[in-house]
Amino acid sequence: MTYLPAADRYAGTAFRRCGASGLVLPPLSLGLWQNFGGNDVFETGRAIVRRAFDRGITHFDLANNYGPPYGSAEANFGRMMALDLHPHRDELIISSKAGYDMWPGPYGDGGSRKYLLASLDASLKRLGLDYVDVFYHHRMDLQTPLAETTGALAHAVRQGKALYVGLSSYSPERTQEAAAMLRDLGAPCVLHQPRYSMLDRTIEAELLGTLDDLGIGCAVFSPLAQGLLTDKYLGDVPADARMGRSRSLPSERLTPELKARLVRLNAVAQASGRSLAQMALTWTLRDRRVTTALVGARTVAQLDHLLDHAASGELDAGACAEIDVLLAG
Repeated sequence: MTYLPAADRYAGTAFRRCGASGLVLPPLSLGLWQNFGGNDVFETGRAIVRRAFDRGITHFDLANNYGPPYGSAEANFGRMMALDLHPHRDELIISSKAGYDMWPGPYGDGGSRKYLLASLDASLKRLGLDYVDVFYHHRMDLQTPLAETTGALAHAVRQGKALYVGLSSYSPERTQEAAAMLRDLGAPCVLHQPRYSMLDRTIEAELLGTLDDLGIGCAVFSPLAQGLLTDKYLGDVPADARMGRSRSLPSERLTPELKARLVRLNAVAQASGRSLAQMALTWTLRDRRVTTALVGARTVAQLDHLLDHAASGELDAGACAEIDVLLAG
């Protein structure tokens, strides 16, 4: 049966501009880091992607090694594009990245021209696309000259294989250097993708101000701290939880002190008429320098719950002050 997206899909979405660029993104974007790989159920991921588009999500974020196995999230999304979304390609912002390990040997990792351009070609083949809208360097590589990395990113734009350039997990200083080089190369950086949540506020100290000064948008990842900022870990850890089974979420992270803090944050959320996850997203987006927050989902119902945060409005000053006290404690 042919997929027909909701006619009112843009009715409730207040798009945000990426810094000083002409690009706008929805407040929440769908990240395919988890739950969309070859070990996951394809039709579940397909239903989530379709529902996301039905509800105004136009930005879908990937990377070459998302899976597992590596590359399978891009391959699955490519199938979803062919089956459902290809007629709407011009309505979509599709991003991918390279920078972490992807294939064996010295040319499958880092920030070299060899790796970045070969990886982009492989990503496009898996996705079944002629171009991605945003191509990121996934992380800093201090072993490769920054001029080589930025030159490769700009070359991808000149080739027409990427419309925009992005950086991920770069320090403020390295971001300034890279942004200046990219601007001189005629391929200005439009997005930076850092980690940000109530449990990791590092970017508030300097990076957000740097991005604002440079006119670069900010697409934050892990706004729910890998699920810690949901009701999943308020009691006993569920048997199907990612904690302890993923390198990104070791069981040691959930200390008694953190658990007690999460319980108190959940009380603030309930008092404001939200779930902990909805409050965490509303809090993350309170700063207009944050263009979009990347969220993942395991089910359509879970995605709907996260998207419903928008209907709850902004957090009031009292709730924000209480959150600041809890986070500082």
